[in-house]
Amino acid sequence: MPKSDIEIAREATMQPITEVAAKLDIPSDSLLQYGPHKAKLSFDFIRSLEDRPDGKLILVTAITPTPAGEGKTTTTVGLGDGLNRIGKRAVMALREPSLGPCFGMKGGAAGGGYAQVVPMEDINLHFTGDFHAIGIAHNLLSALIDNHIYWGSEPGIDSRRVAWKRVVDMNDRALRNIVNSLGGVANGFAREDGFDIVVASEIMAIFCLANDLNDLSERLGKIVIAQDRARNPIYARDVKGPGPMAVLLKEAIAPNLVQTLENNPAFVHGGPFANIAHGCNSVVATKASLKLADYVVTEAGFGADLGAEKFFNIKCRKAGLRPDAAVIVATVRALKMHGGVAKDALGSENVEAVKAGCENLIRHIRNVKSFGVPVTVSINQFISDTDAELAAVKAAAEAEGVQAFVASHWADGGAGTEALAKHVVELADGGTADFQPLYPDEMPLIDKVRTVVQKIYGGDDITFDGAIAKRFEELQADYGHFPVCMAKTQYSFSTDPDLKGAPSGFTVPIRELRLSAGAEFIVAVTGAIMTMPGLPRVPAANNIYLNDEGQIEGLF
Repeated sequence: MPKSDIEIAREATMQPITEVAAKLDIPSDSLLQYGPHKAKLSFDFIRSLEDRPDGKLILVTAITPTPAGEGKTTTTVGLGDGLNRIGKRAVMALREPSLGPCFGMKGGAAGGGYAQVVPMEDINLHFTGDFHAIGIAHNLLSALIDNHIYWGSEPGIDSRRVAWKRVVDMNDRALRNIVNSLGGVANGFAREDGFDIVVASEIMAIFCLANDLNDLSERLGKIVIAQDRARNPIYARDVKGPGPMAVLLKEAIAPNLVQTLENNPAFVHGGPFANIAHGCNSVVATKASLKLADYVVTEAGFGADLGAEKFFNIKCRKAGLRPDAAVIVATVRALKMHGGVAKDALGSENVEAVKAGCENLIRHIRNVKSFGVPVTVSINQFISDTDAELAAVKAAAEAEGVQAFVASHWADGGAGTEALAKHVVELADGGTADFQPLYPDEMPLIDKVRTVVQKIYGGDDITFDGAIAKRFEELQADYGHFPVCMAKTQYSFSTDPDLKGAPSGFTVPIRELRLSAGAEFIVAVTGAIMTMPGLPRVPAANNIYLNDEGQIEGLF
């Protein structure tokens, strides 16, 4: 029986983090160490890198996820190890996992098999405390708002029009809608409230898009928290929020340095979800990585319709990044599910189902190529894959002018991605990238949403009621130049998670528009997507425990 991810991680021979940093010429006195195997990189050192040229930026994205698994983070780590193995100076820039999925259904996000970042338990749990800092900073602002209302301070907040919810880094559907300040006069004015998960917080988005502490503080002040009775906006700066919030985030915003199982450097920093937020690691970590390495492998969450679209249209646009190549991760198992095969039948060869499921892969290939970025496909290999099934995936990619590579990094580490790594270098160094966002800043917000739906999802149009139409008009006046961040199910191009493959002929209902003035984007909430997930009937938490030796079991 193969070893579990946590067993493999536990057996890893880790190097002191100072030795890992030395591979990038980072001196030990530029590290704030969290024990022997984790450290934060000082901003003084980051500022010293400004005049260095940038390395090549490689995005790892994926087909539409299924319960069969795709392995995007695993591929990101495996590719980074593979690049180092072929003699390239490469570093990985990943997101931090959220506790919600770790104890829910999805599990952690530190890779898998022999393509992991370690220490796996720390990264998947409390790590260096970044998410706690973000959650506390967010909830400090919530407390300041209700204190402002309690004392009747100026500017006068209309308690019926508070836009700022609270957050917790856990899947807890019971907190989606609450009433706060119950219990009498001493506890304030009762009002409707609610919780989002930390990864959906605007603080998380700001944290991941800010260039430094000054930019962070300025963005925090721009957060629109509420309105007064005349419907004028009230900002976080009006309740004196940015100062103490920045203090809480001062250490967190420095990027975290860890290592892979093969002792190669990886930055793991920030972690917005891609189905409800913009799905990319921090700009600070990505830009520092580009100064330190010749090749930077980063990831964007879920399928390319969400993560890659937001990486290109939000992160690259805002941070001035120009990606040089992209890798789309697919598995035969997932493609068979997109081709109509049930999960319990995935072990049997079904070439026709693979061919049918490749329609999903093909749409993602075309979408990524539409941004002017050269693409390759990584087939994350499973033991049940047959030669005929793998050949079908390669043929589908080749028909789109794209090479596909079978990658065995889960079992073989960097050795399993050498061919992929060599091709990625060819793409990144080939000079063929001509990156352009999907839409210009000046396009009206409503047309930006429609463009994403029609050109990326393959839908016919968007639908919305009169209240949403009015909200589009309100936001267009002052924020029409912002990009849009689509909150949509990750399981389909449409808003129906049961529509697999590459559906067409559907419309996308816009249920809500949320202004993220500090992050500088507009969130369009579609379908039944929730910004506070719930736990499944049998959560992963049921199988996580400490064994007799005090070691963690069940984490994946």
